[in-house]
Amino acid sequence: MSKKRRDIPVFNHPITETHCHLDYMDVDQLDSVINDAQEIGIHRIVTIATEPDNLDKVINIAASHSHIYCTQGIHPHDAKSLNTEILDKIRHQCTPSNKVVAVGEIGLDYHYEYSDRKLQQAAFESQLQIAIDLNLPVVIHSREADEDTQAILKNFSRDMRSKGVIHSFTSGIALAEYCLSEDFMLGFNGILTFNKADNVREVLSMTPNDCFVVETDAPYLTPVPYRGTENEPKYLPFIIERIATEKGLSIDELLVQLEINAQKLFPGVLYT
Repeated sequence: MSKKRRDIPVFNHPITETHCHLDYMDVDQLDSVINDAQEIGIHRIVTIATEPDNLDKVINIAASHSHIYCTQGIHPHDAKSLNTEILDKIRHQCTPSNKVVAVGEIGLDYHYEYSDRKLQQAAFESQLQIAIDLNLPVVIHSREADEDTQAILKNFSRDMRSKGVIHSFTSGIALAEYCLSEDFMLGFNGILTFNKADNVREVLSMTPNDCFVVETDAPYLTPVPYRGTENEPKYLPFIIERIATEKGLSIDELLVQLEINAQKLFPGVLYT
């Protein structure tokens, strides 16, 4: 049951939405979604690619809005569709002119296993190599795959000049500690506000203040008090409020730190 809904806070500092899926939203509502986000202080949005069909879509959305950027990558759910042609396309389209800031969303998902685990692992590895070759950070999805995620990253991390983020972090302390030790960042979203997400709040509590970013993963994982409705970037302030409470920071302190962290995560075209 969601708490009673209330007005969305408007903050005095700019906010970067580091992970959402604008191309999954109703095209007729997209301009409204983007405008609503700007009105509450979101001045940059990164929209994330996940499948072959939306590699071009996210680039087109970014091209149409000066403050929107994107990624290129294939989610583990679609690892079965990855082939040499798509890998070449990802590599070719990861350019500043396309406003691409990272390779992602890539990784492992053993909860649904829409793709065979071996195919997921191969897709993860091949896209990590693209990130290394292009000196781009990565946006990583890991669900119920802690050991294999860490094992694969151990084989690539030493060659990654740019690291990246484990987005929507819900994994265990051991993976969090490893990723932080390797200079990856952790991404926290609306799950943090859920009643049964003590494990996520525990990871947040042990994460240094300069090592995490905030995201919505919209249109999924809407935070309390709007849980049960379709998520949008405009709900980011509720996640920020919960992080401030958990970390014992003022909103202003946290907002300044989050912008520093977003710049650290995406040091390329997003902040040039």
